[in-house]
Amino acid sequence: MTTHLLQREQWLNTSLDEAWAFFSSPKNLDRITPPDLRFRITSEDIDTMYAGQILTYRIKAVPGLWQNWVTEIKHVSDRAAFVDEQRFGPYQFWHHHHRFEARDGGVFMVDRVFYRLPFGPLGNLVHALYVKKKLNWIFDFRYQTLEAMFNQSTAPKSVGQAPRLDLESAV
Repeated sequence: MTTHLLQREQWLNTSLDEAWAFFSSPKNLDRITPPDLRFRITSEDIDTMYAGQILTYRIKAVPGLWQNWVTEIKHVSDRAAFVDEQRFGPYQFWHHHHRFEARDGGVFMVDRVFYRLPFGPLGNLVHALYVKKKLNWIFDFRYQTLEAMFNQSTAPKSVGQAPRLDLESAV
């Protein structure tokens, strides 16, 4: 069973308060998710994030197939970090740590996602053929969307792909 790590880093030209206000509101998640996934929050309580919060949503992870997903906000450190973990969904294990740090007149943000697919060797094959590319596509979309939202005046003319640190077989 392979646990994978996807890590992304991004500098945002905004204050820590503004970055935290955006990322700590679950209702903003759909703004940074590719429209092709048809992400839909089905939870009622989504105005502010808190430890122990359960979030439910639906995505179209594979064309023609809707997937229900349930996550729990496990930890919140105000204006510094939070962790969401999947309770029900497509992964055997999903742990997403979001970190924010005031730096250089803006905010340095780091996403670290540890994840594992079900079905042992078959899951590893599906990861290599589909899931890894799909996750990179989702996080590239997120990077570009955040560049447009927060770094429009400072972004290079050609944004391209997000800086990546993909570590296989992390655990």
